[in-house]
Amino acid sequence: MNDPNVIVSSRAPEPVGAYPHARRVGNLLFLSGIGPRERGSKKIPGVELDERGNVVSYNIETQCHSVFKNVETILEDAGSGWEKIVDITVFLTNMKSDFATFNRIYAEYFKENQPARTTVEVNALPTPIAIEVKVIATIDPEPAL
Repeated sequence: MNDPNVIVSSRAPEPVGAYPHARRVGNLLFLSGIGPRERGSKKIPGVELDERGNVVSYNIETQCHSVFKNVETILEDAGSGWEKIVDITVFLTNMKSDFATFNRIYAEYFKENQPARTTVEVNALPTPIAIEVKVIATIDPEPAL
């Protein structure tokens, strides 16, 4: 598919399903759910698994930094940027344990640009991660031909 409105980053982690990293509609960029995985690796930063794939322990701080790095990579590859984020939805699997740490790290990344934000707790995510974010950003209009 060569749709210029479908963004697949060659630097971000591979999607775990049949979806692109982002999709452009007009001057908006909608990112798919982004987690902390790293491209080309099954290992998830900040997650220790047992031999059966069950989470033994996880570090929410490490996962947060990795998620934000992945978001920034996708935004850059799409032609947008961190400062153009207008809305972010955060999914945490353990609000009670992880929200304070997440909120502190979030504040480090969003000192200048402060998008609208919603944070919800979910029972599980598709892979053994503790955080996933859904981002909407602006993107400059395509030049007229």
